[in-house]
Amino acid sequence: METHLLQRLAYPARSVSAIVHVLGLSSFSASFRYLRQVPSPMSHGFGGDFQYLTIIGLALATATFGIGFLADLTLSPWLFRIKNVFSVCSAPLEVLVSILYWGLCAINKNFGFHAMPAVMLTLDLILLSPPWTVKVYGAMSISVAVAFLYWGWLELCFTKNGWYPYPLLGLLTTWQRVVLFGFSAAMMAGSTIALKWVYGKVNGIGKFKRDA
Repeated sequence: METHLLQRLAYPARSVSAIVHVLGLSSFSASFRYLRQVPSPMSHGFGGDFQYLTIIGLALATATFGIGFLADLTLSPWLFRIKNVFSVCSAPLEVLVSILYWGLCAINKNFGFHAMPAVMLTLDLILLSPPWTVKVYGAMSISVAVAFLYWGWLELCFTKNGWYPYPLLGLLTTWQRVVLFGFSAAMMAGSTIALKWVYGKVNGIGKFKRDA
């Protein structure tokens, strides 16, 4: 068990690290149980609840923390590195989900779906991960890939179901959808850079604050 030169706490570890990952997995599991207990009309269509970005993000957060917890149990540096790779995508995605969906709290006050994953992944990043080395162009590339892969997935579901999970998409032209998903990609890239800046600020790493 070692601590990265620029990492605040030891990881993988059977102490704080394991506690953080168990808490996160417990929250994520509770959200998935809620989906089974209170199914939506979308649940019965092609793609089910995974038509929603919120649920895709939740699944990715669960995978990230699941791998992290396995690394805690085995003290495996290899699993630790895999967790960090997942984190580069899952943490900014969950921050994006929180930004896009926080307005829904007036209707859906389920903190577990729209905030808890972002909170737990950010905590994992700041305390239990080495600093990300991804640059602005890399962050944008990842974000564009995620955004347009998701759009492609929604279009596939539309061909099977005849409807979109978000009614707004049915009102937009193709070019308007390009703008929408492009804007979402830019927001996700911005989330990546913001997380890098926060990491540098909290851990006192000037180089990474300047990169961000």
